[in-house]
Amino acid sequence: MALRAALLKSIWYAFTSLDTEDSGKVSKSQLKVLSHNLHSVLRIPHDPAALERHFSDDDDGPVSSQGYMPYLNQFILDKVTEGTFVKEEVDELCWTLCSKKNYRPVAHRVLSNRDSMRLWCLFNFLADDRYPLTLVPEEAEYLLRKISSVMPVELTCVELEEFLSNDVVQKDGLNVWSFLEVVNSAAVSRGLDGESIGVAVEKVYREMVGNVLKEGYLWKKGHLRRNWTERWFCLKPGSLSYYVGEDCKDCKGVIEMDQNCCVEVLSDRDGKRCMFCVKTLNKTFEISAPDSRQRQEWITAIQTGLRLSADGRVSLHEELKARRRELREERERRRALRAEETRRLRELQGEREEQLAELELLKEAQRQARVSLQQEEQRRRSQHEELQKALQRQLQEAQEARANLRAEVAVRDLEAEHQQRRIRELEDLHHRLQEALEQQIRARQEEETYRYTQTRLLAEEEEKVKSLLALQEEQEEQLQQTQREKQELMQEMERKSQALGDAQHQLDRVRASRRRVDQDIAAAQRKLRQASTSVKHWNVQMNRLMHPIGPGERRASSSNLLAPPVRNPSVSETESRPPQKPEREKQNSIDYENIGGENMDCSNVMTGAE
Repeated sequence: MALRAALLKSIWYAFTSLDTEDSGKVSKSQLKVLSHNLHSVLRIPHDPAALERHFSDDDDGPVSSQGYMPYLNQFILDKVTEGTFVKEEVDELCWTLCSKKNYRPVAHRVLSNRDSMRLWCLFNFLADDRYPLTLVPEEAEYLLRKISSVMPVELTCVELEEFLSNDVVQKDGLNVWSFLEVVNSAAVSRGLDGESIGVAVEKVYREMVGNVLKEGYLWKKGHLRRNWTERWFCLKPGSLSYYVGEDCKDCKGVIEMDQNCCVEVLSDRDGKRCMFCVKTLNKTFEISAPDSRQRQEWITAIQTGLRLSADGRVSLHEELKARRRELREERERRRALRAEETRRLRELQGEREEQLAELELLKEAQRQARVSLQQEEQRRRSQHEELQKALQRQLQEAQEARANLRAEVAVRDLEAEHQQRRIRELEDLHHRLQEALEQQIRARQEEETYRYTQTRLLAEEEEKVKSLLALQEEQEEQLQQTQREKQELMQEMERKSQALGDAQHQLDRVRASRRRVDQDIAAAQRKLRQASTSVKHWNVQMNRLMHPIGPGERRASSSNLLAPPVRNPSVSETESRPPQKPEREKQNSIDYENIGGENMDCSNVMTGAE
């Protein structure tokens, strides 16, 4: 919610700057440009057609600020995610748009454009969420004192009181353009240069808007080399970062400030003094400050950052602003109470003086009344006697009138009772008439319901009759088509049955020829077996004839008489005779040839049978 309010303040300035005629309305083309730029700097997807759809009823003329707020909330602010964009870019865009209209350059201006934008951001930060944005005198004084405290020359109390005593400032508050003119005029009157003011404004901006609790150079002990290095430390709620230099570009590390973090004072050692350490869950960072005052300031600032982090807050000055607002409201309540008490005391004093004056008048009147009372007493005695006589006469007349009045009252009571009975009868008659009228209305409603139901049923009946007629026609067409298909199927079945008979006759002929072929195959197999037997026999005979007995083979040796004779063939016989296969190989070749012959015969028989 804080980020949304801050963005809305800046966007309000940009939107009002587009209203050049101060009419409260801005043209649609300008809103398109503003919306496109906001989508760009906020890093959210842009839908150009959304603006056209939102203001579709006002295509030609301008649109009002009330009409743009729903679009701004729905299509821009609701899609913003913190951390995905740079807030300073949004401020620069809105400042560029609004400064061209409201912050015109003058010859004696000391503030630069960047310093003016920083002061504009500080003004928006301290302003309440009420539009148009103004700054109450107390907040303006706080901001001016904050800026002047870091400048070489501070503003005096007389100058601040002279400015804040202005009737317009006291009544309506201070707007940002008047505030910038006041700072410019104060800088010119005190003879300050733009550089010193820029340094002061930048420091206050980083502290209040950038949430920097404290920053400066400190000595830090390394974790690996254990040497001391001077670093620029920057403390924010939740983190303590250290950099190489003041430009904060080369970050060397970040110390997370969570509930597991604490700060402690260390004694002087290793040639360093004013030491303290920041302990986290995993590491301990040893740091040395320039002096004891700086060490105490850093320890206090770190404890403040830890407290803010534990409370879930991200800005110290937001908390301080809320406290100042509560104090202002409390002072206003007390001032109102004192004013009310003073008014009441004055009223009581006036009433007391009036009562004293009345008391004097009453005393004087009492003295005069005593004198007149004596005179009146004498007149009263004489008149009393006359009155007594008159009263007696009036008493008699009153008694007579009372008796007459009682008689009239009795008559009127009877008439009133009769009128009440008549009223009750009329009320009963009215109730009966009202009930009869309600029954008649209900009967008419039921009659209309019945008529509507009857009409609906008739319409449904007519539609059903039409659908039945259509279905009947469709059924007749389907029956005719079915008859035609049935005739075609009968013809097809006759053709197929005839073809089936022809196929059956052909199958019988094929089976008979197959039986004849089987008989021929069996006879051929018998002949083949007989032929293979005879071939085997002649092969054995031929093998015997292929080994004739040569001379000298039957020489018997004295040492081996039972060994069979061995004949070594000559070279010519070996060359002329072809190489012989073993008997087993021959037999296998003969079998394969026989099998091949049998298969060939079988194939020839099958071919002939077909």
